[in-house]
Amino acid sequence: MRIVATLLSLAVVVALGLACPTAVQAQSPTPAQAAADAPATTPRGTSFIVPAGWTHRTDGTVVLLTPPEADGSRVAIVDATADTPDAAVSAAWAALKLSPKFLVATDGAPRDGWEQRRFYAYDVPENAKRAISAAALRKGTQWTVVLADVDQALAERRASQMAKISQRLQPAGHVRENFAGRTAHKFDAARLKQVTDFIDTMRRDFEVPGVAIGIVQDGKVVLSQGFGVRTQGKPAKVDGDTRFMIASNTKPLATLMLAKLVDAGKLAWNARAVDVYPAFRLGSAETTDKVLVKHLICACTGVPRQDYEWLFEGEKQTPATVMTTLGIMQPTSGFGELFQYSNPMAAAAGYIGGQIAYPGTELGEGFDRAMDTLVFQPLGMRNTTFDYDHAQTGNFSAPHGYDIDRRVQLMDMGLNNTVRASRPAGAAWSTVNDLLRYVQMEIDKGLLPDGTRYIGEAALLQRREPQVAVGADRHYGMALMVDRSDGVTIVDHGGDMGGFHSNMMWWPEARVGAVILTNADEGVFMRGPFKRRLMELMFDGEPQAVAAAAATAKANRAAFAAQRKLLQWPADA
Repeated sequence: MRIVATLLSLAVVVALGLACPTAVQAQSPTPAQAAADAPATTPRGTSFIVPAGWTHRTDGTVVLLTPPEADGSRVAIVDATADTPDAAVSAAWAALKLSPKFLVATDGAPRDGWEQRRFYAYDVPENAKRAISAAALRKGTQWTVVLADVDQALAERRASQMAKISQRLQPAGHVRENFAGRTAHKFDAARLKQVTDFIDTMRRDFEVPGVAIGIVQDGKVVLSQGFGVRTQGKPAKVDGDTRFMIASNTKPLATLMLAKLVDAGKLAWNARAVDVYPAFRLGSAETTDKVLVKHLICACTGVPRQDYEWLFEGEKQTPATVMTTLGIMQPTSGFGELFQYSNPMAAAAGYIGGQIAYPGTELGEGFDRAMDTLVFQPLGMRNTTFDYDHAQTGNFSAPHGYDIDRRVQLMDMGLNNTVRASRPAGAAWSTVNDLLRYVQMEIDKGLLPDGTRYIGEAALLQRREPQVAVGADRHYGMALMVDRSDGVTIVDHGGDMGGFHSNMMWWPEARVGAVILTNADEGVFMRGPFKRRLMELMFDGEPQAVAAAAATAKANRAAFAAQRKLLQWPADA
């Protein structure tokens, strides 16, 4: 399951919490509200996007962006002149009449036309429920500083809009890299060695005991390889058949099951969920009536992330109680307005599909049988399962994470066990080799390796249609992220649980796909550089991935050390 949302995609770390904000007294004309996403620039020419519904105004060197909510939240983009990034950030905060308590500053690798990037986190009381961060970006001798000072709930709710601001933040005159029209290179031995060398370096830098990766190209597996060990301190090596929890990568497999039912005429994406499953309920009759089957899995209904029931009481839950809990949930934004990730809604989608396939069965049983008969068996995914007891026998990987003093330790499965009641959202175990079979089918638009049709193209591809924006030129379909921001189409999804972080991705036009599975929490930071490195090797992209991964590893160490100083252990009695 995805349990992390970033406030600004530019930042390496984001500190949550803030002292009470002080209003900025604008000296500029009446602020302008954007009816739709709109390009804009600072006085010096730094470009960015003003998200739909946000207001922006310019006061001297400060561009202030405020969301529709009147809660004091704002993002400031400041043209600064200073000798150092620290001085630039200090001057920018002074312009907003704020002086948050500094915690740590870390450096990122150059990218997006910026020659230097430095990010700032702050020590703020948790009970303030504010989020604050800063970034200093340099081109030549000029600095652009981005300050975020927002309500914590708003940071979650409008994370996709805030990502748009940062994704198009670039210095004047910069032309973004674009791979449109380029033919993908073959992953020959030399390119594959660059991939494997990079993965092994990252694995060591991020202190991840075990990683497995795979690549398919033009219908063939060109790489399936493990790095490191399944469990720290034990000799058994990771390989392409090692089972890992794949967390939210379960969701695309669950929507594939639904697509099979659509293809068979047993379900329609546009059917009302309550008509298909009369016991379905959200927080009001009006909301319930609006939800279609496709809305259950699109993260587009405005139902917010409501995971506390799972996180704190998951061991008490059953599939039936998960469905019942939906009855207390209400949207906090309009349908299709904002990306808001909902694990309970995704769980409901899977369970409803199971009832259509196997009417009258217990919810969990129906889902498990539907996944096995409609997805796992036809695709030859013999090592993919929801059976935790079976999954943790033989060739399987254990989860790892840092202890309080940043030592890698074997993690308990307690939290990971609790997701079983919501398993369509993130409880599957799988392997690189099994997931490559799934990815290859997606690339082949429903065909199996022997040329037989597994699923109709229309039902399969409808899962990729835009349901809600997740950034600039990026949207979420039905448990699939589709990104066209680099001029080529990438379809992917990630997965995050305790000690397990993964990603599967494919470039449909290039007929290339890849999978990465990791067995430690720092593995989450390997996924983006892995994807970027593949694109660099395929499309002769600017070499960014290696430097980005090294900078992130260094930044993580500094951020951890700073946070550790704030912790008292043992705690007061």
